[in-house]
Amino acid sequence: MSGSGNAPAGLKSEGEYALASAKVPRMEAPALPYGPPMPKDRSIRIALIGAGGISAAHLDAYQKYGLNVVAICDRNLDRAEARRNRFFPNAMATVDVDRVLQDASIRIVDLAMHVDGRVPLMRRALDAGKHVLSQKPFVSDLAIGAELAELAEGRGRFLAVNQNGRWAPNMSYMREAVRAGLVGDVISVHAALQWDHSWIAGTPFEALDQIILQDFAIHWFDFLASIIGDSATSVYAMGTAAKGQSIASRLLAQSVVAFPGGQASLIFDGAARHGASNITTIVGTRGTLRSQGPDLGEQAVSIYLEEGVGAPALEGHWFNDGFAGAMGALLVAVETGTAPIHNARDNLASLKLVHAALQSARTGTAIQLR
Repeated sequence: MSGSGNAPAGLKSEGEYALASAKVPRMEAPALPYGPPMPKDRSIRIALIGAGGISAAHLDAYQKYGLNVVAICDRNLDRAEARRNRFFPNAMATVDVDRVLQDASIRIVDLAMHVDGRVPLMRRALDAGKHVLSQKPFVSDLAIGAELAELAEGRGRFLAVNQNGRWAPNMSYMREAVRAGLVGDVISVHAALQWDHSWIAGTPFEALDQIILQDFAIHWFDFLASIIGDSATSVYAMGTAAKGQSIASRLLAQSVVAFPGGQASLIFDGAARHGASNITTIVGTRGTLRSQGPDLGEQAVSIYLEEGVGAPALEGHWFNDGFAGAMGALLVAVETGTAPIHNARDNLASLKLVHAALQSARTGTAIQLR
């Protein structure tokens, strides 16, 4: 920029290069269907297999939305009974998986267990004629994931993945704004999170070399895939330990994703003990979406369009409305015969990004996807 001549537009005064943004008028935010989708018939019978820690969030959401859980199965009967007594007193508590799968009245099976144990159960449930909701990550092998998606399609059943972050109110609103074409063609997606992940100390999560890329970041890779689809052309990622961290797994990670005409970045500071923050931005050719707040549960969304900026008053929380959304969308799919947005086939696009990021972090090179 030259120091002579007239001050360029956006400068406060001639010779002063601090750019100032124009004032934006307020507007009413567009109303969008961001809440958990629900079927007309909520009596469809559901069985949950795996009554571990995360199952409480599933069952709490299903109870809140009046869904019909009729069986809770776990290898530990006391644990199954405890979940049954707390959330669905009339449900059957059992250790007998075969009894659940052979019950023709049960139409949906929610698999809330570890990934290694889920794959054979997904096959068995689909062969038994059940629709399946699988906890994330769906699979650890993309070829197996494609095989399971094909099996579900061949059986005429839906296999969906519990990517509950898709129905976090802020993420859902932004996705629906993009789907409605409000911000035009997407040219960038950015997420930056600073928060303390040291809670994994002494848990099985600490044994993961890249806890952020292998587990936590899956939600944001899935969010990115829900915005850009299976269009990513390359992924470059890194993960490292933070100075002074006592956790064995690496708490810092970032990834850059290229897609036609656009870019995305995901940055995770899992060792940030102070000043927790979560900011997500989507820039399109006609507008911008931004969500920001101190954590995953408290987020404020703004939508910037030519006519002004709006701030929708969103209701609900990721935990546990996100779990209601994942099951509700599957129930709607069963009711209408239309595949849900979190079906296994589409989820492979999310997992492709995760696997590419892990490969990139290991090799130090960008992974080409196209």
